[in-house]
Amino acid sequence: MFARPILLAIALAITGTPAEARQAAPTSSVKQSNADGVVRVRSSHGFDETVDRLKAAIAAKGVRFFDALDQQALGKEANLTIGKSVIVRFGNPPLGVQFLQANRYAGLDWPVRMLVVEEADGSVWLAWTDFAFMAKRYRITTQDAQFKMAAEVAGAIAADAAN
Repeated sequence: MFARPILLAIALAITGTPAEARQAAPTSSVKQSNADGVVRVRSSHGFDETVDRLKAAIAAKGVRFFDALDQQALGKEANLTIGKSVIVRFGNPPLGVQFLQANRYAGLDWPVRMLVVEEADGSVWLAWTDFAFMAKRYRITTQDAQFKMAAEVAGAIAADAAN
C-alpha cells in the first residue's frame, strides 16, 4: 500500500534533474568496451578526482553508497600489478530489490557497480553494466520502466562524475 508512493517519491528525487543533465555524456566520450553489455564514459578529470566526483554524484542523487573497492591495492597485496581501478557499489534498494524479486540471480549484478579505471594512455573511464543487457541476461521482462529508470540514474551519475 505504501510501497508505490514511496517508490515514486524516491524515483522523483533521484531523477529530479532536467533531462539534458541526465544524459550519460557527449556521444564522443561514450565508447564500446572490450566486454559485452558494458557502457563506458570517458572522464574529463584525473582518476582520483573522478572517484571523488562519482561518490559526490551518488550522494547528490540521494542514492545509497555501499562501498568502494580499490582493485589496484588488492593486486598489490597479491604481488600482482594492475593499473588504477576502483569499483564503487551503490543503489536504491526499493528499486533494485524489484529486480531480485523478478530473478534472485540478478543479485550478481545488484547493487549497481560502477568501475573507474585509468588506461595506459592516462585516460580515465567510468564503466557499468548496461541495464538492457541485465534485463536480457536475467530474462526479466516485467520491469522495463524500472530498468529504464535505473539506466537514466546511472547515466546521470556517470555524467556528473565525468564532466
